[in-house]
Amino acid sequence: MTLFRQALLVAGKDLRIEARSRVAVNQVLPFAGIVLLLFAFALDPNRGLLPRVAPGLYWVAVLLSGLLAISRAFAVEGENGVRDALRLSGLDGAAVFCGKALAVAAQLLVLEVILGIGVVVLYDLELHNPLVVVVASLVATAGLAAAGTVYGVLAAGLRVRETLFPLLVLPVVAPVMLGATRAWEAALDGVPSEAWPWVQLLGVFGVIYIAIGWLAFGPLLEET
Repeated sequence: MTLFRQALLVAGKDLRIEARSRVAVNQVLPFAGIVLLLFAFALDPNRGLLPRVAPGLYWVAVLLSGLLAISRAFAVEGENGVRDALRLSGLDGAAVFCGKALAVAAQLLVLEVILGIGVVVLYDLELHNPLVVVVASLVATAGLAAAGTVYGVLAAGLRVRETLFPLLVLPVVAPVMLGATRAWEAALDGVPSEAWPWVQLLGVFGVIYIAIGWLAFGPLLEET
């Protein structure tokens, strides 16, 4: 079985677990919506400020919701013995990493689309350069999914994983958050030429995180 096929099997398994548990629908999406509403209420007296800070608020909401989804995904595996089954399955560690990262990325993309619609409606945004926004979001999602998957399995075997996981992953994804926010700001300001360098930075960090996960996920899975 090829590595690509193995990755698709793992991704399909994770997405089926999510579809049955409905954690994203019942918990993550409402949480993300509440975060956006709280930001809107907090800055409502100054409506002119909302469009300017919308990119940062959007990515903060994506990050917080993504942490909840990733943490829950690894917790479900631990409770049902799925992690032990992965160890005994004979699947390549790199394939398991790719599959889990693909599943996380798919969930994040759905979340980002829904939150993006909410931001446009609530914060009265105008998308002058949608291509830049889409490309930046895709590259940032790859980086977030890769980093979240690596640190998710790293914290999975710890008793305090619920509190330790955010502490581990937040400093690592800070460059991704910065790059995505700056790229969105430049795109919304109608200056796409200033956005592409940030997209390139996102690509660099995405490649680094994917390479680390490719090499380290298998040993980390065996140790948890």
